[in-house]
Amino acid sequence: MFQSITVGGRGTPSVLVLGQAQGKGLHTGDKPRDAEGLIASALKRPEATGDTGSIAEAFPEKPKGRGAKGFGRVIVIGLGDPKSLGTDRLRTLGGTLGRHLARIKADRIEIDLRAHLKAAKLDETTAMSALAEGLGLVGWTYDRLRGSATSKKDLTKLQLTAPSKASTNGLERGLALADSANRCRDLSQTPPNIANTDYIASEARKLARETGLKCTVFKGKQLDDLGLVGIKTVGQASEHEGCLIRLEYTPPRAGKRAKPAVLVGKTMTYDSGGLSIKVGGSMRGMKRDKDGGCAVFGAMHAIATVIKPRRRVVALLATAENAISDEAYRPDDVLTFMNGVTVEVTNTDAEGRLVMADALCYACKHENPDYIIDVATLTGGVVVALGSTYGGMWCDDDKLRDKLEEAAAASGERLWRLPHHTEYNELMRSPVADVLNSAPVREAHPIQGAAFLSYFVEDGVPWAHLDIAGVHATDKNSGPYVPGPTGFGTRLLAELFDAE
Repeated sequence: MFQSITVGGRGTPSVLVLGQAQGKGLHTGDKPRDAEGLIASALKRPEATGDTGSIAEAFPEKPKGRGAKGFGRVIVIGLGDPKSLGTDRLRTLGGTLGRHLARIKADRIEIDLRAHLKAAKLDETTAMSALAEGLGLVGWTYDRLRGSATSKKDLTKLQLTAPSKASTNGLERGLALADSANRCRDLSQTPPNIANTDYIASEARKLARETGLKCTVFKGKQLDDLGLVGIKTVGQASEHEGCLIRLEYTPPRAGKRAKPAVLVGKTMTYDSGGLSIKVGGSMRGMKRDKDGGCAVFGAMHAIATVIKPRRRVVALLATAENAISDEAYRPDDVLTFMNGVTVEVTNTDAEGRLVMADALCYACKHENPDYIIDVATLTGGVVVALGSTYGGMWCDDDKLRDKLEEAAAASGERLWRLPHHTEYNELMRSPVADVLNSAPVREAHPIQGAAFLSYFVEDGVPWAHLDIAGVHATDKNSGPYVPGPTGFGTRLLAELFDAE
C-alpha cells in the first residue's frame, strides 16, 4: 500500500488530519486551525457524521492564518463515541486512514488529535502509537515475487508529522512496532520453496547482525548430541534438515546469571501432514505453519530495537519441514525425549508439538528460565472453539497470565484463557509409551495440545502456551489488516516486555 512510512523528513506537510466526535462539529481545540471556517463548513455536510471511520474533507483554496496555512487538503476522520474512544479503535482508525491516504496518494501529512485525546483522557503517546500501528500494519505489502506479467504499482513514500513531542514519540513507537510485526508477516508470506529451514536460519543470523542479538543454530549431529529427537525425527524426510535456532537479547547491564524469559516458536516451514497426509485442500496455506516462530522472530526484532527491556530474553525457534519420503517417521514409532518422556506417534500430522517438546525441554535444561511462553499454530480445534477473534491461552501461573492479559489489552491481540486440568493430561496417556502425540478422541481437541506440551515443562517453571491457529492470518481487508498474515503475537510479546 505504501513504499515506506516514516516520521519527519523534509518538506512541508500538504495534508492535515483532524478528528471529529460522533454527532459533533469541529472541536473547540481545533478551531485555531480553521481561520477561514472551511473545516467547520465541511463538517456540516451529510457525510461528516463523526461515526467511527467516517471521512470528510476540506480544501483551503487560499490558506490564511496560522491554522490551516500550507495545507491544501484537510481530512477529518470520525472517532465515534468519545466516551469509548480507546487504543483498539485508534488502531482500527489507523487502518481506515491509511487506506484513504493511499487512495489520494498523500505523501506528507500532519496528524493532530490532541484535543480529542485530551477530552477522552487518553495518554497522547500511547494513543498515537496505536494509530501509527494501524497505519503501519495496513501499509504492509509483499510484492517481491511479482514478475514480468504483473504491472508494478506506484507506491507512495508517506511521511508523518505531529504538532507535539508526545504525538511524535507515539507515531515513532507505533510505526516501529508495526515494522517488527511486518517482518513477521514477510517471513510468513515467503513460500516454502524459498523459506526452507536453511532460509529461516539465515534470516535469524541476518536479524542478529542487524540488531546486536546473538544467534546460534543447532543442526545435524548437534541435534543428536543435545537429544533433540523431535526436530530430528519430524524433519528427517526432508532434504532441508531441521534445526533449533537460538536468539538471545542481553541488555548492557544484565548479569549472565540472571534468569531469562524464554520464547518458543513453532517454525514448521511446511506441513504436508507427513505419512498421515493432509487431504483435499487442507495442505494449501501450510507455509504459515511457521507463524508461531515468525511471531517470536518479529518480537525479538521489537525487543532489540524498540522495547530494549532490562532483562535477558532468549528465543528458541523449533524449525523443521514435515515432508514425505522413505525416511519419514511413522504412526506407531516411539520417541524418547531429552527429559526421558516417551511418546507414541499416532498421527504424523501432529508434528508441531513434537518439535515444540524439544524446545521446551531445551529451555528447562539449558536456559534456567524465569518463565517460558510458547507460540504456535498448533490445533484446528482452537479455531472451532474461538474462531478468528481470540488466540487460545493456557497458563496456570497467575502472575504470568496477568502479564499476558495486560499485554493483549495493550496490543489489541486478544487472548482467551482455556482450561488446563490433570484430567486432560490423562487423555494423552499411551498404552505403549508414556504419552500419545495425538489422542484417538476429538473431545477437548485444543486442550490436548496444551496437555501434551505440559509433559515437557519442568514443575515450578511458569509457562504459557498460546495457540494462534485462528488469528495468525485473515482473508478480510478490514481494520488494520489486509488479506494475509496478521503478525499476531509480535506486538503482544513486545508490549509484555515493555511493561516489565
